[in-house]
Amino acid sequence: MSTPDLPRRTPGATGRRYTAPEPAPGAPSWALRMRAAAGWAKFMRRAEAGEHLPETETETET
Repeated sequence: MSTPDLPRRTPGATGRRYTAPEPAPGAPSWALRMRAAAGWAKFMRRAEAGEHLPETETETET
């Protein structure tokens, strides 16, 4: 007696999608963390290129 072959499965074909868990109360949201990461990357690119903003004088002359 023979049994029919089982259908082949491809990895990840379950149809379920991963959703990121909600942050704990008081923790930054996912969107805020993504904005911060983008800002940090922009800051690092500027630092590597040598594009420094002109420094402002904070001390007053007496």
